[in-house]
Amino acid sequence: MATSGVVLSTLRQAADLDYTLTVLADACLDADPEVRRVLTEKVFPQQADVVTVAARAPPR
Repeated sequence: MATSGVVLSTLRQAADLDYTLTVLADACLDADPEVRRVLTEKVFPQQADVVTVAARAPPR
């Protein structure tokens, strides 16, 4: 999914609906790596927990 399109707009709508949010940063991709970095490191953390897939996976 494009981080600057689908993920950003979904996050904003879900936050407006008062959902508790988690973004899997390493599952996001954007055509511009700098846009992805800014969103996952600066914008998304204001409304969601931003973690990696490995950090979110249940222990085995």
